[in-house]
Amino acid sequence: MDDNPALDWAVRRDQPIIPIYIHAPDEHGDWAPGAASRWALHQGLEHLSIDLARLGAPLVVKQGSTRASLESLIKAHDVSAVVWNRLYDPALVERDKVIKTWLKDQSIKAKSCKASLLFEPWSIETGQGTPYRVYTPFRKTVEKLPAPADPLPAPKRLDGLSSVSSLTLEQLDLMPRVPWYRSIDQHWTLSETAAHDMLEAFCDGALNDYDTDRDRPDRHGTSRLSPYLHFGQISVRRIWHECSQHPSSKSLSRYKSELIWREFAHHLLWHFPKTPSDNYNDKFDRYPWKDDANHPDFIAWTKGETGIELVDAGMQELWHTGWMHNRVRMIVASFLTKNLGFHWRLGAQWFWDTLIDADLANNTLGWQWAAGCGADAAPFFRIFNPATQAEKFDPQASYRRRWLQSGRPDPMVDLKASRQVALKAYKALSDNT
Repeated sequence: MDDNPALDWAVRRDQPIIPIYIHAPDEHGDWAPGAASRWALHQGLEHLSIDLARLGAPLVVKQGSTRASLESLIKAHDVSAVVWNRLYDPALVERDKVIKTWLKDQSIKAKSCKASLLFEPWSIETGQGTPYRVYTPFRKTVEKLPAPADPLPAPKRLDGLSSVSSLTLEQLDLMPRVPWYRSIDQHWTLSETAAHDMLEAFCDGALNDYDTDRDRPDRHGTSRLSPYLHFGQISVRRIWHECSQHPSSKSLSRYKSELIWREFAHHLLWHFPKTPSDNYNDKFDRYPWKDDANHPDFIAWTKGETGIELVDAGMQELWHTGWMHNRVRMIVASFLTKNLGFHWRLGAQWFWDTLIDADLANNTLGWQWAAGCGADAAPFFRIFNPATQAEKFDPQASYRRRWLQSGRPDPMVDLKASRQVALKAYKALSDNT
């Protein structure tokens, strides 16, 4: 409800509105929502439905073709306008272009709004009028721009229609038949109220020490707002605004830079839409990555059974909560792509299926960065050592104790030896470039 430009625009027309969610996973191309995202989506829609009904406009749920669903509603209810908040995944961008053109051809007002980003991906460009490929100059450009506008208030009431036919949420079949999500259920309440409560707690607590604690998985040092950002239960503009109310500090600047990193991820996805599947640096097309999701070593990595403590702790945290600390995400990604030699796509696909905050732009940038083949990527020879990372960021082993089970397996690889194998393969690649 809060800071929702599409909803605000619809309310200002002073006509009855029909809030609609259309479930069309086939329209997402190769990136239909994964299992954890479907669970999170169900929870979010439940809470959204309650919030909308309370304000007087019941949520209408449809399934199948977006265009067919809209066409049916337009004919049945004499609809004069359709408004939505923009998405930036490549397949959805193309779908929405077609739908907007079709609506205009039908003399239906079609409007899309910016809600999930501070700045549109096409609005930030270099002095040469080209996309940014490196984060630091992108951040410096964004920091010179006027501050984002104040968030829009939530409506106090809505003029809805009660006679619109709708599916039930259960008919979308989002919930898994095997209840593997029970432990995740204990860690998250995916509602707008919960999102705002979490933001308030972050501003009053962890934000003050964010610059030092954000890399500590043994501490509650991050905002944990990523699932809510992805599903739109809180806006990045609201987060930026509320955090800015606190005294300026190094921690506030560091947190804002992370929000700008998210903007950079969408900037890259918009301008380079093939990067979810293709190496940004195409010389890595010749790198000898293993590409077998059925390989025993890859399966052991997914289960947190590699024998490398910090890696396994992170993968167990993912299994139990649907989320993983960002520092640990980098470590497990580096280990998979460099120490084990698997293609980053396999890791990206696994995260896509198991993270409740799975976001195509962020997931793609993170994995290509860790693998060394992306825009502004870490140099390939930067190979995280999970043992030294654990000593530095989990010095009392409290994070590892929380997530690791007894009866640990022996390490599947020697960290030093596997690092040398990766560096040798990279040298051969570079020598042949």
